[in-house]
Amino acid sequence: MMNKIILTEDGSKTLYNETIGEHYHSTRGALQESKHVFLEAGLVHTAALFPEQEISILEVGFGTGLNFLVSMDYGLQHQISLRYTGIEAYPITAEELMSIDYNNFISPAVWQAFTANYSQCINNRIHIFPGQSLEIVKQGLADVPVDNTYNLVYYDAFSLQYQPEMWSNEIIEHTASFLKPGGVFVTYAITGNLKRALQSFGFKIEKLVGAPGKRQMLRATKL
Repeated sequence: MMNKIILTEDGSKTLYNETIGEHYHSTRGALQESKHVFLEAGLVHTAALFPEQEISILEVGFGTGLNFLVSMDYGLQHQISLRYTGIEAYPITAEELMSIDYNNFISPAVWQAFTANYSQCINNRIHIFPGQSLEIVKQGLADVPVDNTYNLVYYDAFSLQYQPEMWSNEIIEHTASFLKPGGVFVTYAITGNLKRALQSFGFKIEKLVGAPGKRQMLRATKL
């Protein structure tokens, strides 16, 4: 799989996947998309719903690790324990990771811990800080057994146009099954089919203002 480094409009970098034909993040700003969609609409919101608890996050499409980095940085600053699981069938290389320079946007300790443990985290759960753990599951989503203990799902697969199989009702239902009651599903995208599918699986739907370049995004809560 070929990836090319791209500078986005907010000064942060992303990768362009030449095999699929899409960027890993918004070219309008990788960092601001990650913070708006996944950190603020996802973790900040969910941590308030489950106070005094470890927050268990499942990310579909771990990609460059940017969503993990901003989440871990926030968790450490606010004394929130995170049990983070990323699903990524094709992890980027350690060399690609180092070339994206996300160390410019998070604390040095988080960047150092992540880069030092990245390769070991693939198919292993590693405690990279006390009370903070990461595992990157190198499998296709459909092959990952359901473990319905998660507070929060970051759904960050490539878009419907480029990876339609990741937006089928079957895959969305499989992903939704990982959440415990009261758990939250967030994604940068919003379509009529996605809303209807999640409603049919017992979710309350919220349409939120999207990141720059997108009018709306979706947040759903499991009832």
